[in-house]
Amino acid sequence: MKLTGAQILVNCLLEQGVDTVFGYPGGQALFIYEALYEYQDKIKHILTCHEQGASHAADGYARSTGRVGVVIATSGPGATNLVTGIATAYMDSVPLVAITGNVSTNLLGRDSFQEVDITGVTVPITKHNYIVKDVNNLATTVREAFKIARSGRPGPVLIDIPKDISATTADYEPCEPLKFIAHSPVSSEEIQTAIELIKNSSRPFIFAGGGIKAADACGELFEFAKKVASPVALSLMGLGSFPPNDEFFTGMLGMHGSKASSVAVSECDLFIALGTRFSDRVLCNPKTFANNAKILHIDIDPAEINKNIGVYAAVHGNVKETLSLLCKQLEKQNHSEWLTKIVEVKKKFPSDRPLKNNTMPYKILTTLHDLTNGEAIITTEVGQHQMWTGQYYKFDNPHKLLSSGGLGTMGYGLGAAIGAQVANPDKRVCNIAGDGSFYMNLNEIATTVTYNLPIVEIIMNNGVLGMVRQWQKLFFNQHYSNSILHRNTDIIKLAEAFGAVGLEIREPEDIEPVLKKALACGKPCVINCIIDSEENVLPMVPAGAAIEDPILELS
Repeated sequence: MKLTGAQILVNCLLEQGVDTVFGYPGGQALFIYEALYEYQDKIKHILTCHEQGASHAADGYARSTGRVGVVIATSGPGATNLVTGIATAYMDSVPLVAITGNVSTNLLGRDSFQEVDITGVTVPITKHNYIVKDVNNLATTVREAFKIARSGRPGPVLIDIPKDISATTADYEPCEPLKFIAHSPVSSEEIQTAIELIKNSSRPFIFAGGGIKAADACGELFEFAKKVASPVALSLMGLGSFPPNDEFFTGMLGMHGSKASSVAVSECDLFIALGTRFSDRVLCNPKTFANNAKILHIDIDPAEINKNIGVYAAVHGNVKETLSLLCKQLEKQNHSEWLTKIVEVKKKFPSDRPLKNNTMPYKILTTLHDLTNGEAIITTEVGQHQMWTGQYYKFDNPHKLLSSGGLGTMGYGLGAAIGAQVANPDKRVCNIAGDGSFYMNLNEIATTVTYNLPIVEIIMNNGVLGMVRQWQKLFFNQHYSNSILHRNTDIIKLAEAFGAVGLEIREPEDIEPVLKKALACGKPCVINCIIDSEENVLPMVPAGAAIEDPILELS
């Protein structure tokens, strides 16, 4: 049948099972939005206040469901406003398809009004991107884009559609979604090498990253850890992949990881890395990292192996399949002396403790966890509050923490919360923010009100850019250059002006009643939590220092 390019696009989205898109219309996307109008009974469109918010919402939708998120924008500034969200998804391996309008093909390359070479701009931050210059190629392109976004290591794909392509008619034949390539076969030789390393180890240590979530391998991770009889640490992106109350869970590893994790990495003889890219925030100092251990790296992306640190052996493949094969072929190991030592360190330096009695961040986060029975989806912005959330909130599900790990995007959390709440209308969604991050995306409160999304925005308001100030305090002679905000905003009135509920926490005794009120109100709610600017994130490994020597407290 004959359809316009825009109608072909929407039909291809339906083929892929898309029921929700996020976006913002504009001149070069008008035919696409006309098609969305025609199909509004089949695809819901969420209009955000800014394209960046839409890209983060599509990201949050994807992370909370495991499905591909879709975002749509017009050309020029609309397209470039997606860039931060696309880069965020790329760094954290989130399946996303970004669709942009562009000027007509006869105007490309002429510096036309609102023209940007968005495919050129996004080459480094997408798995692949396209500009469609023939409407007959559009359906194939959309289908390929979804396949690429989901195959192997997930990630974002961009499709740029010139205006005349969206308006031109062409034949359309419905098609089943292309089967995405989950992984390449795992080498039996690499599996045998891994088994021998594990058998010959007396002090193994498992570190798992976001790849466990992407592969849906939490069950396999738990079985593997019990087979190997090893302590387990997680990256921020991996939190929720291993039971937080398990005796052998040591918490996070890295710059703000636990003391037990730093001891384990410095004293283990086999470091088993699963679905992680060894970022600098994990390694701290690669020259001293796991110096007493052989490193075994299991990852789906061969480009990550030996990229940031040299490894002794590697298994290239899907981590779910790899762990399943290892568990079948591996006999149960016994490392009671090693495990006892790690448990003792854990008891001496618990990773989920407050630094002082009843510090506000600790009590706010633990109370929130208790009041929601740990069932809420938690999104975060980036900064001290993000690290406190990772340290204090016990995540028992891989899809309950949505946070920008690789890019560290301030402004991510509220958009992601919108996407998560739209995708999970029956679940409680809360965004943990710092006041610095809050000011970056507060316009999206209007979106939560427009769609009556009962998101609870919890602002850890210390009047400063907390993590920047902490570094300035420790390493820049307390020269607080432009990290003190001096905002005079009445946040409660601001929330009410948007149509949301505004609440405030000033004292520890306010925490439980205010959180209860926010969770029960059934409306978008903003809680202004006043905390001391001297609250710091500890432990902390200074940049370039060895991971085994974290700062545990400040005088």
